[in-house]
Amino acid sequence: MTQKRLKTYVTGYPRIGENRELKKVTEAFWEGREDFDTVTGISKDLKARHWQDQKARGIDFISSNDFSLYDSMLDMAVLFNAVPERFRHIKEDHERYFAMARGTGNAVAMEMTKWFNTNYHYIVPELSANMDLELHPHKVLGEFNEAAKIGIKTKINLIGPVTFLALSKRVDGSDDPLNLLPAFLPLYVSLLRSISELSDEVFVQFDEPIIVRDPDDRTLTCLKTAYETLARAVPGVRLIVTTYFDHATEAIEALRDVDLFAMGLDLVCGPENLLALSHLNGKKLIAGIVDGRNIWKNDYQRSLSTLQALEHIVRPDDIMLSTSCSLLHVPYTLSHETALDPEIRSWMSFAREKLTELSDISKIHSTGKGAPGNLEILQTNQRIIRDRQCSLRIHDPAVRRRSRSITQRVRQGSFAERATAQSTVFKLPPLPTTTIGSFPQTDSLRKLRQDLKRGAITRDEYGLRIRNHIDSCIEFQERIGLDVLVHGEPERNDMVEYFGEQLSGFAFTRNGWVQSYGTRCVKPPVIYGDISRREPMTVDFISYARSRTRKPVKGILTGPVTILNWSFVRDDIERSDVCEQIALVIRDEIEDLQHAGIGIVQVDEAAFKEGYPLRKEKRDKYERWAVKCFQLAVSSARMTTQIHTHMCYSDFTDIIQTLERMDADVLAIETSRSGNRLLKVFNDRGYSNNIGPGVYDIHSPRVPTVQELTDKIRQLLLALPASRVWINPDCGLKTRKWAEVSPSLRNMVTATRAVRRELAER
Repeated sequence: MTQKRLKTYVTGYPRIGENRELKKVTEAFWEGREDFDTVTGISKDLKARHWQDQKARGIDFISSNDFSLYDSMLDMAVLFNAVPERFRHIKEDHERYFAMARGTGNAVAMEMTKWFNTNYHYIVPELSANMDLELHPHKVLGEFNEAAKIGIKTKINLIGPVTFLALSKRVDGSDDPLNLLPAFLPLYVSLLRSISELSDEVFVQFDEPIIVRDPDDRTLTCLKTAYETLARAVPGVRLIVTTYFDHATEAIEALRDVDLFAMGLDLVCGPENLLALSHLNGKKLIAGIVDGRNIWKNDYQRSLSTLQALEHIVRPDDIMLSTSCSLLHVPYTLSHETALDPEIRSWMSFAREKLTELSDISKIHSTGKGAPGNLEILQTNQRIIRDRQCSLRIHDPAVRRRSRSITQRVRQGSFAERATAQSTVFKLPPLPTTTIGSFPQTDSLRKLRQDLKRGAITRDEYGLRIRNHIDSCIEFQERIGLDVLVHGEPERNDMVEYFGEQLSGFAFTRNGWVQSYGTRCVKPPVIYGDISRREPMTVDFISYARSRTRKPVKGILTGPVTILNWSFVRDDIERSDVCEQIALVIRDEIEDLQHAGIGIVQVDEAAFKEGYPLRKEKRDKYERWAVKCFQLAVSSARMTTQIHTHMCYSDFTDIIQTLERMDADVLAIETSRSGNRLLKVFNDRGYSNNIGPGVYDIHSPRVPTVQELTDKIRQLLLALPASRVWINPDCGLKTRKWAEVSPSLRNMVTATRAVRRELAER
């Protein structure tokens, strides 16, 4: 029986470009090789292509203003003229915009942190009660008109007022950005009035993911106040409140009586939303049933069953099919992945393919499984789902047996005992200096790896040239006086991909790029099966580096939780089981490094905090297995082996006890943009292990001065005792250029030596 076709809706679309066009032209502009008109032209082409892509695949609700030259939170700050004073003197709009994100020689960049529990980073707006706020709506209105000129009427995406404020920070002494809601609501109202003049009927999507993060009564009151105000002020605009990454049951109820057109709910990560649908109270349901965060093909039969269940609660005419969140978090398309194993490729769906999934589900639902073409589409989909479940490539009994056989799962000795043993081995000075691990990835290094892959050079020639680069890295570090050296990671394309390429159970894409921040893109591996190691992965080059110096050389490994969280992970077994398999691999690698004479090993867990569920009731479970997996990974370390870990761009104030249970000898964290507030919390809570606060921001091209770094280190010592502090940049240096890295590290060492002299004179 034919039903009315369900409308299809996409929360947001990737913006960096199918072939990273925006990244390339923006970086060329920063380097002076292109003018800004070229950036604008390519941006316009990309937006048109994305809109047309979605229209061609039957999407009814297509977004404008989901595109950004750097970040949407930064765009919102600019929209409201919430520009920090240190950037207001910059005349050109685009120069000021990029300066806010990247910093200048005289002004530090705005803080950057993770967008909820994803690997996307946003720029944190800086707000105060006395800011000179005003509306600059030209981007929002302009993109709607751009789409209209090519015959596409879009919905307009905005970050909602509660999320925008809650994710901002006050810089005027207050700690509550939500107090500024009365100042920002009139700006949102004015914006809606301008939007209302664009067309007779305009849809505005307000992203409010903050309300899936255990909203308290005050947040819910602010939410209700905000949307009651907006709905009353501009009744002609259709308002949509969209949530994602978990359930929003409290917010659904809080907005029950507010005159909204629709609510967008994530039914993949937040199935609990089903329990609150009766509170929609006549609003349309934008049902997020196609996963926007993972790359596995949608199970059409399961989605159709979900729709049947929804129709018992919500009127069928009030349901729209949607992605669970923005497709920003997945690659563009599978069409470039001709080198992927055909069987594994058949299990996947990227952004463009997910558009087709929405259209397919809508068509089958409305015209029936037996309609022409539908049965074949459904049967093909179900065959692929079954084939994946039964594939022998997924299951390795030996891996499962090994997991069950391990008895020693934590390392021996307390931190105090280990610290005493390690001090006799390494004899490091106060405030030891080091780096996080990677040095700049030059064009010549990228070409070298490409030449090896395409067979243009032999593996022996490749190894010789990598060793030459390691020689240069070691010589540079010794010359500037670093205390603990690294080999520079010249052989590594990415901190996760490099390891995954040497493990079973991983697959890799050729063009599966996903935006991480600004123009920085990553290409996450795909974990499709059980994981094991064929041979040592890092021992060769790190051992060579050790042979070239008398100073300690750190072995650099990526931790199991980060490898998990920065991959697209199989969804047929528990994530904790996948993580344990990775932990065993890292455990074996540490053992091999020790046998090769490496006494310091850094196990990076940059994405540890990122993996936390947004709901408190789900966090304990994650925390337990994530800590156990890290402990398992380092359990082969000897008492004299110093274990470092690195975490970046997260707020750790609520997991300090968890960090203590991880029990790394040295914890390197980012504090360069967020100040000493975090360090004071570590000290107040009694965290007793060593800490390496990032003393300068590597995500900005500016070179910090010796005086600036000296002052920074002095400030660190106001929050932490010198005996526990290491000095390092806040992250790896892979994305920077040598012209920035060399003076920055030299200044860091000079500043450290100055502070050491001050300590010695006390």
